[in-house]
Amino acid sequence: MAQPFIKPVRDSVPKVSGDVAVGEDLKFQRRWWRFEGTLWTFFLIILIADLLGAFGHGWLAKSRRSTADQALTLDYERIERANTPSMMTLHFSPSAVHDGRVQLFVSQNVVHTLGAARITPQPQVSALTQGGTSYTFPATRASTTVEIALQPSLPGVQHVAVQIPGSDPIRATVFVLP
Repeated sequence: MAQPFIKPVRDSVPKVSGDVAVGEDLKFQRRWWRFEGTLWTFFLIILIADLLGAFGHGWLAKSRRSTADQALTLDYERIERANTPSMMTLHFSPSAVHDGRVQLFVSQNVVHTLGAARITPQPQVSALTQGGTSYTFPATRASTTVEIALQPSLPGVQHVAVQIPGSDPIRATVFVLP
């Protein structure tokens, strides 16, 4: 059985007009305001980073790499989202065209891990090679463009390489976020 209070609890905070207890702890209040300001600043930084593309599909996410002789240029997104489509675009200069065709090697990470779903235009020949896939495309002496539609399925860091015969590979790192 509950015991009744013998001595009533007294409030140490003074009452205004004998009705309402008003109290404040300015030290705590200032700490709380500082915490709120820090939190709002953090959220503002996250919002600006997202708008700029730090989490994919934006200015910070886009990148362009070229071979030393400019025969091959790669446009890609260095920051991607898992299960979200993106496009990798390869531009071939006229010096990359030999006998009316362009040859391209892409590392296996492009096909397997980044989920290459479609290549436009369709290659005349594709062959599995050591560490990747080789494609042969019809081409004219004008610059040629190939697009590879990607849709990575898992988050992680992926290292990719693309190369045309007789040139150094273009190496790129793609961060796939959840």
